[in-house]
Amino acid sequence: MRAEVRTAARVVLGAVVLGAVGGIVWGLLAPPIQAIVVTAGRAAPVTGESDHEFDAVAIFACVSAVVAVLTAVGAWRLARPRGPVLYGGILLGSVTGAATMAVIGEGVARLRHPHVQAPQVDELIALAPGIGTAMVLIVAPMIASLAILVLAIFNPRDDLDAADERVHEAELAR
Repeated sequence: MRAEVRTAARVVLGAVVLGAVGGIVWGLLAPPIQAIVVTAGRAAPVTGESDHEFDAVAIFACVSAVVAVLTAVGAWRLARPRGPVLYGGILLGSVTGAATMAVIGEGVARLRHPHVQAPQVDELIALAPGIGTAMVLIVAPMIASLAILVLAIFNPRDDLDAADERVHEAELAR
């Protein structure tokens, strides 16, 4: 049981690292929102630019899905034994990886598009994108769960290849 918990902890750590990389990618890909300053301290999005709020969420969801699949498939390929403890590690790792991705991604986006101090009226400014809604954080655990489900369904062995290869070879030799 201790080995399973250590493996699950490694999966969580790996998912957080992948989430950090995904956050950097999202922070670089997410488009800024162009706004025009209408009064001191108040800006309005330029026509059509509010669509970039959706673009930022959609890009986050796509990058999050890629990170989730990499986490699930990587854990499946590298970890033995497979079972509920490993799945718990994948699920917890996907949740923490998505949260890490959001924090780091928004930080990178703010670095790319810093807040303008005292802009002039009618000045065009670029606002840093955000994830918009916390609901997008559920994409990673859902996709990781789906990936594990597919991997388990298409596994030809009843034990999900949890046993050592020598055990399988001994069974085939009988």
